[in-house]
Amino acid sequence: MTGRVPPPPHVTAPSHVTAQPTCPRPPRDGGARARWRRQHVRAGGCGGGGGGVPVPAPRRRGWRAAAGGDRVSVHELLPQRSPSSKRSLSAPSPATAAPGPTRRSSPRAGSRSRVCATPWPSPPGSVWELLGPLGILMLLLHCRVQDMNREVVKTDCATARIPELDFEIPAFTQKGVLTTIEGIIDRAVAGLEQDQPIRRVTDEEVASKIDEFIGKLKQLKEVHSPFTFIIDDPSGNSFVENPHAPQKDDALVVTHYRRTPQQAAMLGLEGEELDEKPADSVEDLRNEVLQFNTNCPECNAPANTNMKLVQIPHFKEVIIMATNCDSCGHRTNEVKSGGAIEPQGTRITLQITDPSDMTRDILKSETCSVEIPELEFELGMGALGGKFTTLEGLLKDIRDLVERNPFTLGDSSTPGKTEKLQEFIGKLNEIIEGKTKAHFIMDDPAGNSYLQNVYAPEEDPELKVERYERTFEQNEDLGLNDMKTEGYESEGASGR
Repeated sequence: MTGRVPPPPHVTAPSHVTAQPTCPRPPRDGGARARWRRQHVRAGGCGGGGGGVPVPAPRRRGWRAAAGGDRVSVHELLPQRSPSSKRSLSAPSPATAAPGPTRRSSPRAGSRSRVCATPWPSPPGSVWELLGPLGILMLLLHCRVQDMNREVVKTDCATARIPELDFEIPAFTQKGVLTTIEGIIDRAVAGLEQDQPIRRVTDEEVASKIDEFIGKLKQLKEVHSPFTFIIDDPSGNSFVENPHAPQKDDALVVTHYRRTPQQAAMLGLEGEELDEKPADSVEDLRNEVLQFNTNCPECNAPANTNMKLVQIPHFKEVIIMATNCDSCGHRTNEVKSGGAIEPQGTRITLQITDPSDMTRDILKSETCSVEIPELEFELGMGALGGKFTTLEGLLKDIRDLVERNPFTLGDSSTPGKTEKLQEFIGKLNEIIEGKTKAHFIMDDPAGNSYLQNVYAPEEDPELKVERYERTFEQNEDLGLNDMKTEGYESEGASGR
């Protein structure tokens, strides 16, 4: 090849190199060419003496020196390196290379070079092995015919999109490639056309839709109208060529961003991303199920209790705890209030008029009592513990509690009590099945109970919520009379 290549900006000729006269072109005949080379080298090269510069091979490139238009060997202009060094002109050492894009030889064309830009300084040859500290989002706006030849480095974890066609190549669906924008479209067309003969036999409708989309992609290559080309790479190693470099390309927008936890997990960097999060945050507690060891309340065997913080809409946060014993199979769940005792007590009255009322969510705290006036039934504070269930579930728990009363079973029972008990259970079943209308009343002095309003945020015509001041006896049951939360420090200091 006879072309001349200008020297790279970071390479300068050493002072000991002198310009030599341009060598005459060797003969084209093979035998004459070999004899010419032997005689020419034996004579000492172009200089005519023993100290002359050896003539490069006829296909080796060179360039003319700035003075006199003479040609100098490329290898003489390179900085001196140790014999073991294998760095080429495309990968200069970090000490001598100026920061900027790293040139790599093209795998397709023997005389062209590909440019791969890295967002951070890295050792030569490590562009493909390292992950950038930030992801990269590259938008090529108003792509035209001349932009179809822009070189693109698309890694396997990058996503390519063309919004005008609602077209996307997801991450990890193709191997990394060094190509052009036109090449990416051609590769997509080839992938879609691959199984079309089979689709036309099995599903003609889908095949016709794919053919229609393939036609749109082929028309896109002709660029009848500008389009947008987007590459989103969480690893930060993708690249779109800037033909105007080092000047700015107004059509190319490059944005660096911090990877999300999902993108970090996709790249195998979960540990690094999670270390940046603050530990034991409130948001983590809401999304995490905590587990601690305990003993089964039935058989006293070791068991695990799961605990989770739950936000009830239009109410407050509560703590749900569930215990499952693997030894005896006993299962229990309990609800604790996640906040403080309310300043006022709460009395909730629901008129049950429809079977759909049985599906209302209900939160019954430990301090809540339940009353059903139609059955002359009242469940005291502390019975059944705290529960988060539905109205139907709570009524069934009440039914099971009454049926298992030891004073109404076996030798302790009397015919009169058994009949009344069966009559009560029958009426309760009718309420559960929605055959009988009734009132369901919850009275919680602590104000931590809740019954779902199905019309929220509007008022529920069948639901009545009342706030009231607690009595001295109710405050005594809650332990509030002897509790002092303000001014106790000064009184303790004066008492000493």
